Amino acid sequence: MTSPTPPRVRITSPRRDAARRSAAVRPSTREIDEDTGLGQVYMRTYLRGLRRLVAAALGSLATLLVGLPLAFALVPGAAGLRLGPGVTVAWLLVGVVIYPALWLLGRAYARAVERVERDFTRTVAGDDLPDRDGSGPTGGAP
Repeated sequence: MTSPTPPRVRITSPRRDAARRSAAVRPSTREIDEDTGLGQVYMRTYLRGLRRLVAAALGSLATLLVGLPLAFALVPGAAGLRLGPGVTVAWLLVGVVIYPALWLLGRAYARAVERVERDFTRTVAGDDLPDRDGSGPTGGAP
């Protein structure tokens, strides 16, 4: 004997309006994807912020790497100063101090880039959530 076939069941997704919701939630990303005027303004602002950071980081790096030897070249007795037997100030600065300074510069640059990206993401998403310190997305009071 064969069992009766069960009736057909229509299965639907509870998110039938998912496409409409995503368009309403992320209009700014659509502006960027479609390369509209507003999307171009968003991207210009974002890239301008990144360019400023790169210019500041390169300026600091050049000042550190070029300024230190230049200071020793311009000040006649600075390169010959000794802290002890066999340890000169020049070698101490170049061999010991410069590496933590470069690390700090890299860390500051990475944190600044993350901040710019976070601000850009919040601007595009239209999110007005406060930062960790309680200030708004623009850095002012909420």
